Amino acid sequence: MAFLTNIDGRLLKEMIIDGAAMLEHNKAAVDALNVFPVPDGDTGTNMSLTMMSAVKELSAVDSAEVSVVAAAAARGALKGARGNSGVILSQLFRGFSEGMKNLATADAAAFAGALKLGADRAYKAVMKPREGTILTVARAVADSAQDFAVRQTDFSALLPRMIESGNETLKRTPDLLPVLKEAGVVDSGGAGLMAIYLGYKMAVDGEEIENVSDIAKNLTALMEKPAAQIEAGAATGAASDAGGEIEFGYCTETFITPLKEGTDEKDANALRDKLMEFGDCVLVVLDENLIKVHCHSNDPGRVLRYCIRLGELDNVKVENMRSQHRTLIAEAQDLHEDAVPPMEKDVGFVAVAAGEGLAALFRDLTVDEIVQGGQTMNPSTEDIVKAVQRCKSRTTFVLPNNKNIVMAAQQAAELLQDRTVVVVPTKTVPQGVAAMIAYVPDASVDENRARMEEAAQAVRSGSVTYAVRDSSFDGKEIHEHDILGLDEGKVAFVGTEVSSVTMDLLRSMVGPDSELITLFYGADVSEKDAEALRGQIEQDFPQCELEMLAGGQPLYYYLFSVE
Repeated sequence: MAFLTNIDGRLLKEMIIDGAAMLEHNKAAVDALNVFPVPDGDTGTNMSLTMMSAVKELSAVDSAEVSVVAAAAARGALKGARGNSGVILSQLFRGFSEGMKNLATADAAAFAGALKLGADRAYKAVMKPREGTILTVARAVADSAQDFAVRQTDFSALLPRMIESGNETLKRTPDLLPVLKEAGVVDSGGAGLMAIYLGYKMAVDGEEIENVSDIAKNLTALMEKPAAQIEAGAATGAASDAGGEIEFGYCTETFITPLKEGTDEKDANALRDKLMEFGDCVLVVLDENLIKVHCHSNDPGRVLRYCIRLGELDNVKVENMRSQHRTLIAEAQDLHEDAVPPMEKDVGFVAVAAGEGLAALFRDLTVDEIVQGGQTMNPSTEDIVKAVQRCKSRTTFVLPNNKNIVMAAQQAAELLQDRTVVVVPTKTVPQGVAAMIAYVPDASVDENRARMEEAAQAVRSGSVTYAVRDSSFDGKEIHEHDILGLDEGKVAFVGTEVSSVTMDLLRSMVGPDSELITLFYGADVSEKDAEALRGQIEQDFPQCELEMLAGGQPLYYYLFSVE
C-alpha cells in the first residue's frame, strides 16, 4: 500500500465498520474462549452487540472529520454496551474519542495517543483491574503504537505493528491469569479486541476481508475451533455535499436464506461488487446457508432485487437515515437547551430480572421498572438508562442482580446527570430481593444505600444450571450438558441429575444457624418436580423455613438463597 500519513473520518468509519464485521463473524470463536462454562452473556456476543450499536450510530453520520466519527462511535458503544466486556470496550472508544477531539484528520502519533487514552480510561472503569484480560491487551497495543509513532509516520505500517504486539500479548495472557492456563485458552476479551483491530487493518490496506486468513493464523492453537472465514466488503464511505446532507438516505439490512442451490462465495462477492456500484457501507457476509447484507443507498428496492436473486429474503429492515439524522439534530438541540423531563416522585426502583415470576416478585416489592435480562441476556447501558428515565423519580435505586450487569448499570448512572441514580451492586436475584426488603421509606438515600448493600451481602446465593461447553475449572473436569451447582457463582458440584446436584449444593450451604431457604424454580422445571424437591428439602432441613416460588427464569433450573 502507498505511504499514508493521515486518516480522515471516512476511513476511520470504514475501519470501525470492518472491525465490527470481523468480530461479528468470529464471535462464536471468541465465545468459545470463555473459561466459565455456564450459560451467561458470553464475551464475543456482548462485544459484538456493543460494536453493532457503534456502527448503528455511525450510520447517521456523514463527516470527513475523525473527531465527529470517533464521537459517534463512542456514543453508540456507550449506549449499546452489554456485559463487562462491552462496557470495557465502550470505555476504550470513549477514551479514543477524547484523543480525537477537534481533529479533522489523525496521523500515527494522534491515533496512538488516542488508543492510550482509551486504555487508561478502561483501566479506570474497572474497580479491581486484573492483568491477563482485555485491559492488558489494549494497553500493550497502545504502548506499541506510541513506540512506533515516535520512530515512523507511515500510518499504513502502524496497524501491522499493533496486530503483532496485541497477538504476542494475547498469547501470554494464560501466564498472567492462572484460570486461563488451567482451561488452556487465551483471554476472550483480548481475542475479541484483536479481531476488531484486524478489521481496522483490512480497511486501511484496502483488502477484502474474505480473502484474508490472518484471524485464523493469529489465533491458531489459542482456540479449539478455527475462526470463521470472513466475507465482508470494506465500506467505501460517502461524500457529503456542501449542505451536509447524507448522500445515501436508506440503510437496508436483510438475511438471504435459504440460498439457491449452488450459491457460493463467488456469488456473494459479485453481489457485494454490484451493491458498491450504487451504495456504500456495504457488508455481504456468507455463513453456511445464509448471507447477511448491509447497504446504504438511495434505492432500497434495488438492493433487495439483487439480493433476491440468490435466495429468499428474511428479516428485512429499511431505515430512513435522513429522518434519523434530523431526529438526532433535534435531540441535540433539546440537550443544548438543558431540557429536563419532569420528575413525578421522590424515589423509584429499577431491577433486572428474567422470567415472569421474578418480575412479578420485584413488582410486589414496589419495583417500578423491570429490565428483562440476566444470564445470556445482558441488557445494554441504554436499556437501563431508559428504564430509569421511565421511573420519573428524583432518586432511583438500580438493582442489576447479575455480576455481568453491574458495570453497565454504573455506566448508566454516570450518563444520567439530571437525577440521582444509586446502583446497589447486587450480583444475584436473591441479593436483589434482600436489598428491596431492606429499604426503609423514611431513611435517607445514603442510609438506604448502606442498608440495601448490607442486606445483599448477608445473603448466600446458590444456583443450578448446565454446562454449555467442555471445561476444566477449579480442578474439576466439566463436560457439556453436565449439571452444575454454583455457590456464590463458583462451581461447587458437578453431576448428571438436577435434583441431586441441588440437594448436594444445599447441604453444603445450610449451616446450623440457617433459618430460611428461598427457592425460585425456572421455566424448565415442572411444578411436579419442584414439589418433589420441596419434600426433600423439608425432610433434610426441618429447622429452616422454606419459601418456593415459580421464578420462570430461563437456563437456570433453580436460584436460591440461604439466610
